[in-house]
Amino acid sequence: MPADARAGLTLAGVGDEAGYGIHAQVAAIRALGWGAIELRSVDGVALAELSEPAFAQVVAAVEGAGLRVVAVDSRIGGWSRAADGDFATDLDELRILSRRCRTLRTRHVRVMSYPRGSLAEPAWRATVIERMKALAEGAESAGLTLLHENCAGWAGTSARRMRELLDAVDSPALGLLFDTGNGIAHGYSAHDLLGDIVGRVRHVHIKDAEGPSAAPVYRLPGQGHARVADCLRLLLGAGYTGVLSIEPHLAVVPHEGRRAPDAECAAAFAACGRALADLLGTLTTEQCRPSAVGAGWPR
Repeated sequence: MPADARAGLTLAGVGDEAGYGIHAQVAAIRALGWGAIELRSVDGVALAELSEPAFAQVVAAVEGAGLRVVAVDSRIGGWSRAADGDFATDLDELRILSRRCRTLRTRHVRVMSYPRGSLAEPAWRATVIERMKALAEGAESAGLTLLHENCAGWAGTSARRMRELLDAVDSPALGLLFDTGNGIAHGYSAHDLLGDIVGRVRHVHIKDAEGPSAAPVYRLPGQGHARVADCLRLLLGAGYTGVLSIEPHLAVVPHEGRRAPDAECAAAFAACGRALADLLGTLTTEQCRPSAVGAGWPR
């Protein structure tokens, strides 16, 4: 473990927040001097729904730029897929992504834990756990790790439920993705939540925001109310040496159907990346030195 955990971090970004097409996405990552990208959609099409020729173009662009794919962001269990919906849709997406992740040489797939739909609380919980067990089994057999995000779904906003989900599924193929800015949009303190799950986080999204949960306003890291710097101190102090992936939401907000022109997206993405680097630079070596908390960090 490095004396300063910042030395082990990988900086990356969710590509479609920077550009619509894959070449714009790749160019934005390279412009920041980074070597890693997180893939969600290309040309407005989710990664799992790209045609084979379109997917081949994505692979060629990423490999041609010498980038590593740190994760793919699926729609499994996400805000558009309620717990009373057709589970076959998610199983099909996982099967497609299993093949595509092998080609991309990545093993991390972002998931969520299903909005309630019409289900009562006991049925919602039971359905989510049953589905996540099946998904984790499929992921493990494919050599993948599912990363559950603190966003939409049964376990999206509660540390207790996140731990309960992990314990109930009991699979090395399920871990946690922590997003620094989602607490503002969902009405809770992400920093407080992080304190209860920090040792089980496998991947981190960076965004910042302020305002009421009904109408959050997204800001550069360190300029909102999400306590991004405090979250970084907590993560690094616990020994986190994984990925910090920017998902700015400054010019692109998928669940609102909002997307600015590519030039504005690229500029916002670059500003977010620079702000994250600056924020990391403000932390002292002592704040970034892993404590005993991180001694058993899961990988």
